[in-house]
Amino acid sequence: MDFTTETAAGLIGQELIVSDWLTLTQDMVDKFADATKDPDWMHVDVARSERESPYGGTIVQGFLNMSLVIYFSHTLDFQPRDTVYGLNYGIDRARFLTPVRTGTRVRDHVAMTGFTPRGEGRYLMKSTHTIEGEGEEKPAAVVDWLVLWFRDLES
Repeated sequence: MDFTTETAAGLIGQELIVSDWLTLTQDMVDKFADATKDPDWMHVDVARSERESPYGGTIVQGFLNMSLVIYFSHTLDFQPRDTVYGLNYGIDRARFLTPVRTGTRVRDHVAMTGFTPRGEGRYLMKSTHTIEGEGEEKPAAVVDWLVLWFRDLES
């Protein structure tokens, strides 16, 4: 894929890339819970979740699923090749559609949904990330992510 600031407009509306699978482990869920100060038992208490959760075990935090767009973007090298830096500009919209049991493999389907010049050498990209849980009919999450790309950091 020839992804540059000049070719980006022609990529809008297309699924551009699909990531490899990533297994979401209990260790990842526990560390995310620690980092975000979210002690919810359905995420971190394996024994209780196996007994009481309607999912038969712990589930991955929706915000952990959402945050994986950064991980997947780095592994996919999803950056216009004529830019030097991408600044996380925010989330335009996020939906958590299917709970993901801990231990599930997920992957990211990335579509370009917008690419707008934002001043000299800057471009605001909107991409839609559909996080798929292996074996699930509906996505785990759909996230519209905004990144401000810089052709150089001087301007």
